[in-house]
Amino acid sequence: MRKSHPVRRAVLVGAATVSGIVLLLSLKPAADPASAPAAAAPPRPSGSAAASPRGAGAAGGTGPRTVTGAVAPTPYGDVQVRLTVHGGRIVRAEAVRAPRGGLSDRKTALAVPRLNQEAVSAQSARIDAVSGATYTSAGYRRSLQSALDRAGG
Repeated sequence: MRKSHPVRRAVLVGAATVSGIVLLLSLKPAADPASAPAAAAPPRPSGSAAASPRGAGAAGGTGPRTVTGAVAPTPYGDVQVRLTVHGGRIVRAEAVRAPRGGLSDRKTALAVPRLNQEAVSAQSARIDAVSGATYTSAGYRRSLQSALDRAGG
């Protein structure tokens, strides 16, 4: 058979198509994603953050208080953020719920500590998304903004 024979081309195109579909399907999470507490430990607060958090108010109560944001659903599981606010500033942020299961475990383990640190540094919900964990980052921002709104009230 010649190299440019139509049957040979059809077989090669079919094989390439099947291979591409198999590769795309293998990118899905292996297990059904579920939400559970995030296992990552939050970073220590730094004193270099700027202005007071948006929506957290300037009330400098007697001590730190903890505020939990609303649960933010994502395609891979729920995200929920808990803040510790002291003197109108975020001193600690932690994800108490984050996506789990399959590939989500690894992505959550990498993304959540970075998001926690970003929240403390930014002192607002204007934080950068973590590459590879876009849905988790978006859910984190929504729950973080909810916690900030609750802290301001």
